[in-house]
Amino acid sequence: MKKSRVYFIPGSRKEETGALSKKFETLYLALGLDESIAKDAFVAMKIHFGEKGNTGYIKPAWLKNLVHRIRQRTGRAYFTDTNTLYVGQRSNAIDHLQLAARHGFSLEKSGLPVHIADGLIGEDDEEIKAGLKRIKTAKIAAGILHADWLICLSHLTGHVQTGVGGAIKNLGMGCASRAGKLEQHAEANPRISAKACRNCGICLDYCPAGAIVQKDGSAAILNEKCIGCGECLVVCKFGAVKMRWGEDSSRLQEKMAEYAFTVWKHFNNQAAFINVLFQVTKDCDCMAADQPVIVEDIGLLGSLDAVAVDKASVDLALKHGRKDVFRKGYDVDWSLQLKHGAAIGLGSLEYDLIEIP
Repeated sequence: MKKSRVYFIPGSRKEETGALSKKFETLYLALGLDESIAKDAFVAMKIHFGEKGNTGYIKPAWLKNLVHRIRQRTGRAYFTDTNTLYVGQRSNAIDHLQLAARHGFSLEKSGLPVHIADGLIGEDDEEIKAGLKRIKTAKIAAGILHADWLICLSHLTGHVQTGVGGAIKNLGMGCASRAGKLEQHAEANPRISAKACRNCGICLDYCPAGAIVQKDGSAAILNEKCIGCGECLVVCKFGAVKMRWGEDSSRLQEKMAEYAFTVWKHFNNQAAFINVLFQVTKDCDCMAADQPVIVEDIGLLGSLDAVAVDKASVDLALKHGRKDVFRKGYDVDWSLQLKHGAAIGLGSLEYDLIEIP
């Protein structure tokens, strides 16, 4: 099998901002994106804006030169993410946009507008055919699907359920709507805790399937009617709606890889992946905390292959950590998402690492 190219630029978040911005630009040029992106193309810059209190997210100032390059090609590029399945600062578009702006992601500060791709409360999606082992159709955020180009900017971290979060997670989980995230995570429909429920009726009003009823002093979900959209999870102000989180990491990682494949295939080779190996932490940037680092800063990696860039990223992290720092955090076999991604044609586990000094 032909090896994929992965470009690597050593670096550290402690470097001067201008120097880091130049490195992102260099990686962008090495990937050939300056020639590939058509004039006036819609370019979705998929990124994680960081949860409230988190400091590990990719900083917009680092992307200044890259943004300038893209704006020379098209005036239709935008930063984007999707709403979260859990309740928090990123579970609806209004709070999400405000948080992004506080972290420097606004038109005025970053040079690009910000678009929450699955709408106000995460229901703006489209189903596209997958036809894979676990996923038959994938529910993807409409604001990403309608772009011409997709550039995934991913901060490599550990993860409680998948072991590692990189380009595959950003592509598969990150581009899914709330219903798509629910499909990947949960084995069953949400449930309502009678103890926490105030019987206010808001979830009944928002349920598009009419699957929630008031019963014995609290709301209850009728599993036979529930479509798994997750809207009740977001609108409940009292935390009464609970997810039945699946504990099978292999199932979750395979679903995530299949979602990633479906998105990647949709873009028909008009997708690129940049991984940032700064402030690598045990948990992902959804954690609202300044987390301790588990491996020293390494640099930036870029590829047109999501599997290869994640494999190279993890290999470098393990080399620098001299042990499996991700398995130490959570005893999860993170390699499953890579192997399944390679098996279904998302990318290659074999790569040539091309270092750019």
